[in-house]
Amino acid sequence: MVGIEQLRRPGGRAVQVLAVAACYYAAARLGLLRQLTVEGAIVTPVWPPTGVAVAALLILGLRCWPGITLGAFFSVLSLTTPGPDVLVILFGNTAAPVCAALLLRRAGFRTGLSRLRDGLALVFLAALGAMLISATVGVGLLVLNNSLPAHSFWTVWLAWWVGDAMGVLIVTPLLLLLSGARRPLPLRRWKEATALAVVACLLIPLAAYSPISMLFLVYPLIIWAALRFQLVGSALCVLLTSVTATVAATDRHGAFAGLNRIEVMLKLQAFNGAMALTALLLSAVITEQRNTRRSVEHACQELVEVLEHLNAGEAPPPRPQSAAESSDHRDDRPWPTGAP
Repeated sequence: MVGIEQLRRPGGRAVQVLAVAACYYAAARLGLLRQLTVEGAIVTPVWPPTGVAVAALLILGLRCWPGITLGAFFSVLSLTTPGPDVLVILFGNTAAPVCAALLLRRAGFRTGLSRLRDGLALVFLAALGAMLISATVGVGLLVLNNSLPAHSFWTVWLAWWVGDAMGVLIVTPLLLLLSGARRPLPLRRWKEATALAVVACLLIPLAAYSPISMLFLVYPLIIWAALRFQLVGSALCVLLTSVTATVAATDRHGAFAGLNRIEVMLKLQAFNGAMALTALLLSAVITEQRNTRRSVEHACQELVEVLEHLNAGEAPPPRPQSAAESSDHRDDRPWPTGAP
């Protein structure tokens, strides 16, 4: 509690803003390592800073938004000398994640991602919905500056929008889960987790770099991870697969060999999107079903105890809070004080 109270002070908020800016900038540098050229415009298949920005707003509150703007500014500064139009770029890069956080808050989103509705909200509101802002503002500015011909607007816009959305779908769930992690896996689960990691490290490069299109092989791996480790396992598999596939696509190797730039972009982003959606929604369904089963089992146990006391002529014991209810309360964490 002391640490939280300290972060609520002006100095603590300044540290939060600087930390968000640093993470945003680092994610941008990682995203720029792999680029695609579409209609003369350089785009990234996955733009991790959008995922970092949405996660920061959900974890720290809306008052950390200046860190997103600051990180975006330094990202632009590392690429070119900014002009007056940089304000428009900063507006688009900041408004999109802020809008995503507001939409999720309105929808009653839980950062624990323990319900199917949380997964659907993250997909359709934060990723596919709010990222329309950054894509429209960014590509519209290129057209207005005559840096991009008007007839190329929709092609570049689609690549920009999907890249931003993939950042939310791939990065945000992982950061949310890491922020809420409380206890390590038991030893017996670590053995299975190690086996899953070994299989992933062998299978994913094979699927991405094989001259025969074998990208479908990663789906059984994601299903295994989701069934046994829920979103933590499936999100890590998706991240590793997305990075490997992006490297293979930008180098035109494996399943992406012989394709032109538009075909590479479409195939890579369709694969990343389908994979992220499968992992997120499947994990949410499994987690929700497990929580429901635990609630039913606990309710049955309580009913048996009440009946035993009534048959003995005793008053039923006070009802303790169940583990499932405790989990629900942890997942339904209130928004940070920084959120207005």
